[in-house]
Amino acid sequence: MTANRSLKRQVRARAAKTGESYTTALRHFRPTLRGDEMPKTLRLAVAQTTYRDDPRDPALLRASGQEIRRLMRDAHAAGARIVHFTEGATCFPNKHLMSSTGPDEVGPADWTRFRWDVLRDELTAITRLAGELGLWTVLGSVHPLTAPNRPHNSLYVISDRGKVATRYDERTLSTTKRTWMYTAGTAPVTFEVDGFTFGCALGMDVHMHELFSAYEDQEVDCLLVSTTGGVPVGPAEAAEAQGYAATHHFWVSFAVTAEHSLAVPSGVTGLDGSWTAQCPADGRPAVTLVELNPEDRSPGLRTWRRNTRRALADHLTAPADTRSTTRTSF
Repeated sequence: MTANRSLKRQVRARAAKTGESYTTALRHFRPTLRGDEMPKTLRLAVAQTTYRDDPRDPALLRASGQEIRRLMRDAHAAGARIVHFTEGATCFPNKHLMSSTGPDEVGPADWTRFRWDVLRDELTAITRLAGELGLWTVLGSVHPLTAPNRPHNSLYVISDRGKVATRYDERTLSTTKRTWMYTAGTAPVTFEVDGFTFGCALGMDVHMHELFSAYEDQEVDCLLVSTTGGVPVGPAEAAEAQGYAATHHFWVSFAVTAEHSLAVPSGVTGLDGSWTAQCPADGRPAVTLVELNPEDRSPGLRTWRRNTRRALADHLTAPADTRSTTRTSF
C-alpha cells in the first residue's frame, strides 16, 4: 500500500510538471502492463433513499439507518465494492422544524433538538456493517461540532474495514444553511479504493464548476455527488453533473433522494456525460450498479485541455495589426 501511494505521488508530480494526464505519466513508470498488472475494474453502487427531515424523532432516524443497511446489503450482494448515498441519507433537518424562533419563521437552528444519541447508534451500526461486508460506504449526515459552533453538512467515507476513513463537508452553503444552520467546509476531499481515486461534492456544490475543475486537477477518476435534488425538485442538478463528467472526463455518481427520482433518479454517468445506469424513476429506495473500467479512459483528453488552456493564456495579447484590433469593419 505504501509503495502504491509513493508511485502515485511520483506520477502526479510528473503529470503536474509536464501537463500529461495521469495515465500518460504512468507509462513512464510502468512502460508495459500485462497479466495481473493490468488495471482492474471496480463495481460502484449508487443509492436513492427516503427523504426524512425530522431529527427530533428517534423512530425516523432508526428507519433511515435500517434502510441504509438494507441497501448496503443489496449492493454487496450485487458485487459492489463501494456504495454511495445521498445528501442527508440519515436525516436532512428541516429548517422550520429546527428553527428556534418557531415553525412559521426561519431563525437560528436549535441543534439541541437533534437526537444525536440515536444518530450515533445508527452510524455505529452502519460502520460495523461496512466492515462485515468489506464494503466502502459513503453517506450524507450531519456532523456535530463543539458547541456553540454549528455542525457541518457532511459526507462520511467509511472504509471496508469498518472505520471512518475521512469526511467531506459541504462548502457551498445556501443562504439559509449559511445564515441559520451549518458551518461551511473548507477543503476538497479525495480517497482511494483499489487504485481508483474518488472525490466528494455535496448539496449546493453541484452548481460550482470550479470545484469540479479542481478535482480534475487532482486526477480524480470518479466524483461522488450527493444532493437532495434541489427545491423545487427538478433536473438542473443532474444536467450539471452530466456536463461536468463530459467536460472533465471522469465518472460522476449522482445520488439523490427517492422522491427526486420522479424527476431524475440516482445514477452514474459515463465519461461522455451520458447515463450509464440509473435507479428506477418510481420514488422508491433502490440501488443501481456500474463497472468502472480504466480502459474506457481516453488519456489524451485531459492533456489536450490543459495544453489548450495554456495556449489561450499565452495568446491573450492581440497582435499589433489594425486588422485585428478594429472590430467595426469587414
